[in-house]
Amino acid sequence: MKKKNKKKRASGRTDTLIGPGSEVEGVLQCEDDLRIDGRFNGSIESQGCVTIGEAAIARSNISAREVIVAGKVYGDVTAENKLTITTTGQMYGDVHAASLIVMEGGLLHGASRMDQQTSSQEAAESTGAALPLKRPEAG
Repeated sequence: MKKKNKKKRASGRTDTLIGPGSEVEGVLQCEDDLRIDGRFNGSIESQGCVTIGEAAIARSNISAREVIVAGKVYGDVTAENKLTITTTGQMYGDVHAASLIVMEGGLLHGASRMDQQTSSQEAAESTGAALPLKRPEAG
C-alpha cells in the first residue's frame, strides 16, 4: 500500500474563514489570511490579507497587511501595504494605507491618508531638518 504524500502549506497554518450565514462578534487576531463572507462585529488584527466578501458586512476596525473590500465595511481600515475596494465594495470609514485602489463602482465614504516615505524624507525627519524647496530661477 502506497502512502500518499500530502503537500503542506509553506506556512503550515490554515487560513481563517467566517462563512456565509455566520455571525461573529468580538476581537479577532490572526497571523495568516482571513476571509469574511458572513457578518462580523468587533475589531480585526491580521498580519496577512483580510478579504471582506461580496455578501459580507463587517462593523469593524480592521488592521492588516492588505485589505480587500468586496462587501460592506463600517469602520476604519489601516493597511500596511494596500487597500482595494472592488466594484461591489462599500467602505464607510477612514482609511490609512500605503496604497489605495478604488475600482469603478466601489465606494469610499470617509477620509483617506496615504503614507509612503522616501529615504530622503526619512533622513530629513530623523535629523529634524527640513528639505529645501527647489525653485526655478526667476528671470
